[in-house]
Amino acid sequence: MTESSLTYFRPPADPYGAFCQENHVAVAATARGPLSGLSFAIKDVFDVAGSGTGFGHPRWLATHAPAAETAQAVSRLLAAGADLVGRTVSDELCYSIAGENLHYGTPTNPRAKDRIPGGSSSGSAVAVAGGVVDFAIGTDCGGSVRVPASYCGLYGIRPTHGRIPLHGVARFAPRFDTVGWFARDPEVLRRVGAALLGETRGGGFTRLVIAEDAFARCDEATRTVLEGAVARLASGFAARASADLGPDGLDGLDAWLETFRVIQAHEIWTSLGAWIAAEKPVFGAGVGQRFAAAAQVGAGEAEAARARGEAIADELAARIGVGDLVVMPTTPGPAPLRTTASSEVETDYRRRAMGLLCAAGLGRLPQLTLPVGTVDGAPVGLSILARRGKDMDLMDVAARAGFGVPAPPERK
Repeated sequence: MTESSLTYFRPPADPYGAFCQENHVAVAATARGPLSGLSFAIKDVFDVAGSGTGFGHPRWLATHAPAAETAQAVSRLLAAGADLVGRTVSDELCYSIAGENLHYGTPTNPRAKDRIPGGSSSGSAVAVAGGVVDFAIGTDCGGSVRVPASYCGLYGIRPTHGRIPLHGVARFAPRFDTVGWFARDPEVLRRVGAALLGETRGGGFTRLVIAEDAFARCDEATRTVLEGAVARLASGFAARASADLGPDGLDGLDAWLETFRVIQAHEIWTSLGAWIAAEKPVFGAGVGQRFAAAAQVGAGEAEAARARGEAIADELAARIGVGDLVVMPTTPGPAPLRTTASSEVETDYRRRAMGLLCAAGLGRLPQLTLPVGTVDGAPVGLSILARRGKDMDLMDVAARAGFGVPAPPERK
């Protein structure tokens, strides 16, 4: 990247606190293509040549040299015609789904200003929901695209694991790490998907499957809203079924979550533990507690969990048919209020949400959250899930479903 390639020398107007200031970067599209005329933002985990990646923490930014190369996902979007206008705030080293950052603050959720935006791709979701950019990319390991998309009333997708290269993306937990993206418009979501994934499809869907154990984890008011959205989707299917996503109802999902937690924690500490031990960075309470717990996961425990994880992946591959579209809540309810104690958000609510979110990660499956309604004025999302490789098919469903996203608030 040369100085002449920069199209914006300052972050865009940002009434929501979504954009990084210290390591702002912007790059014009490198070619004309299917995304020409669209603007996008990137989470603070993607490398851009000549710029520093902060990984949501000022100490990381200070101890890492500017990137030599641009992340492949970013390069694909620039080559497809989109303009990069800024880098967005992330939770500290991505180890949270709340969107609260001790060092950079909490971006404002444009759709529910009294509630948290969700994370760790908080700034990316907020920039899209606020109308600052047309779309944005983030990463999703345990729910870091799906959660803020649901909380901010957006379309958001976690693609099939491994379909988008992670070259130039900060390493976290490789068994689960994916590049995901947000949009207000399902057609834009699909256009971005084609640029990142290609147009390969898996044959569409013939049966709608309702994940009963997942819905049982929901707040009652949220379940009511989501059931209305499910009925709308179901009208397009002659074949419908209900089944538990996990093997033993809620107990099965809880067991899956524990397997996910151990694998993720061990991989995160393997990726980041040496740097944390050397630099002793300051973390917010919840993030710091999780890193401390991750340091205690032994190799034997992790190996046993990995074996269980592979068995779960095989089970999901066997149970979800080629034509099955699985529907489930994205999160148990709307975003918690900003006044909610951090300990409650980071423990009780996180665990309830992760029990829903872990299935796609363990199964390496694509999952897309749809903005289907509100509870107490705050957005809630309904997820559609499918077999590996059916990412574009999910985006086709989203485009046909026609769930609308309100226009962004007028910026003053």
